Amino acid sequence: MLRQPVESTQYLSIRYTERLAQANIDASVGSIGDSYDNAMAETINGLYKTEVIRHRGPWRSIEEVEFATLEWVDWFNNRRLLDAIGYVPPAEFEMAYYRQQEESADAA
Repeated sequence: MLRQPVESTQYLSIRYTERLAQANIDASVGSIGDSYDNAMAETINGLYKTEVIRHRGPWRSIEEVEFATLEWVDWFNNRRLLDAIGYVPPAEFEMAYYRQQEESADAA
């Protein structure tokens, strides 16, 4: 199976970046040439599809999908337990972080 050369995709990316610069528009992703933003988005999208769309379907209406999406996003941001941050929810970890920053500033 033959594949198209990668250069054509890179060329489009370069042209897109140049056009944004010409129009004085900042790109909405991370540093130039950084694929981490895209990889993170694809990972979260994959989790969402697996955990919500495929697992909880079939869907009877758009409203069902929208409500399930809201529930999942709320859980993902506020209640899921993350190993990397000590098995606490992200929202709780963030609040503790900012509380610690305020206490450090007050002590200084």
